Amino acid sequence: MDAIVTAGGIPRPEDPLYTYSHGDSKALIDMAGKPMIQWVLDALSGAKNVDNVIIVGLSPRSGVTCKKPTYFVSNQGRMLANIVVGVHKALELNKKSEYVLLVSSDIPTLKPAMVDWLVDTCMETQDDLYYGICPRAVMEKRFPNSKRTYTKLKDIELCGSDINVIHVRMATEHLDLWEALIGSRKNAVRQASMVGWDTAFQLATRSIALDDLVEKACRRIGVKGRVVVWDHAEPCMDVDKPHQLELLRADLAKQQRRSALKAKSMVKKPARKPVKSKPARKPVKSKPARKPVKSKPAARPVKKGSRGTKKASAPATRTKRRAGK
Repeated sequence: MDAIVTAGGIPRPEDPLYTYSHGDSKALIDMAGKPMIQWVLDALSGAKNVDNVIIVGLSPRSGVTCKKPTYFVSNQGRMLANIVVGVHKALELNKKSEYVLLVSSDIPTLKPAMVDWLVDTCMETQDDLYYGICPRAVMEKRFPNSKRTYTKLKDIELCGSDINVIHVRMATEHLDLWEALIGSRKNAVRQASMVGWDTAFQLATRSIALDDLVEKACRRIGVKGRVVVWDHAEPCMDVDKPHQLELLRADLAKQQRRSALKAKSMVKKPARKPVKSKPARKPVKSKPARKPVKSKPAARPVKKGSRGTKKASAPATRTKRRAGK
């Protein structure tokens, strides 16, 4: 899925963020050593479900980068016009595109896994519009000092997400209504009044539940929509005010320190070279023992009166014979 990053907003002198942007794009305000949008692009770079990234409102001269194929489209002046031109660029890249990610450039704590989760969750159904919300409890647990504005319904208090999924036909239908809804995106009651004053009244009195509100809004606009409830606050934590800017700057700096310590601990210390022990002396070979000299067998003693091997009794026999004659 292609991601369209809207970065066309330029704070005016009356805007509280003007002193930080100095007349340049809000997306380029420094956040812990990087332009704000660069953090968002880093998250998209690591997301498996993102194919191309289309940046609307900046040029390549801005210096921002992304590991995914990146395309720059000039600022059209209005948010809806920027969304429409971004969708047209996505269709130019791939005529078979059905859905696109709409990503604001001011959610710098967004993470790749969150982007992938959103795409996977949305693609479980086939709706026209997927709008993310964050329950107040989730937001205040992660960013307790964010001072976000919440819409209070009968069953939930919520704030809107700044990364959503839409079908490409949403960029060509109901443009006037979308322009009005986007223009009043910070005022839920005003948005509800465009859907119907009865709905606005129910919203103001907290007498309408989330599911009922979604059903009425979709029927009025003529689209098939679905609400995606986040259990992470980062996709819904945008930068609108100076205290939010400083809050996220501190948070990102803390993340950087933590990552640096983790990387340092992962680096193995070089092992000491083993001390080479001196080779043991070769054992001195003892000279083989001399073979004992075999002594010659002692000569048999010669009996007295014998000569050679003749028996000693032979001469006596001859004497007897002579005597008998």
